Amino acid sequence: MDKTFSWSGIQKEAKRVRWPKRKDTLDNTAEVLIFTVFFALFFVLCDFGVAVLLRAVGIGA
Repeated sequence: MDKTFSWSGIQKEAKRVRWPKRKDTLDNTAEVLIFTVFFALFFVLCDFGVAVLLRAVGIGA
């Protein structure tokens, strides 16, 4: 019988899991937040630039 989906197999796999250290988790979280803010600002500035260009040629309100 395959022990992969048995209770003992699940316990065995759970013991093999290696969780990241607190510092690694905080570093990764900081990276995600920095990239999120960067790309949010990038898209806002791109949207603003396109709106200005469209208004300059008379397409925008």
